[in-house]
Amino acid sequence: MQNIAVYPGTFDPITNGHSDLIARASRLCEEVIVAVARDTAKSTVCDLAQRVELARLVLSDLGNVRVEAFSGLLMNYCHTIGANVVIRGLRAVSDFEYEFQLAGMNRRLAPDVETIFLTPSEQYAFISSTLVREIAALGGDVSEFVHPEVMRVLHGKRC
Repeated sequence: MQNIAVYPGTFDPITNGHSDLIARASRLCEEVIVAVARDTAKSTVCDLAQRVELARLVLSDLGNVRVEAFSGLLMNYCHTIGANVVIRGLRAVSDFEYEFQLAGMNRRLAPDVETIFLTPSEQYAFISSTLVREIAALGGDVSEFVHPEVMRVLHGKRC
């Protein structure tokens, strides 16, 4: 059986923590689809096209990874593209309760799709897109948290 994984998120912006998880997932699965959410309750800094473009740029060296925008229910998207795995990242214990609940609901909606939790490498465990956006908005240096092109976009506020 081929394992086709989906790593969903808003990726606003994509961080080195995201890239780390995606690279590791790409070693576990035949294909990883980074699914950039169109429908989000979050207020995003970058529009959907910019988030997709930046993710493609950052992940271009990973041959079995592709980036797509998606909308609607994640489990419907998984069925549409034939994915049987969802990758979720856990940075801290505080993430676990929400992620556990989400995985349970997804299992009820699509019992044929498994959720795999990955933890980031130690140096990325504290990075979140929210913190990166806040630091960049205040003129701080985010170079160790994101790809150089992401940093340029954030500091230029060209999203």
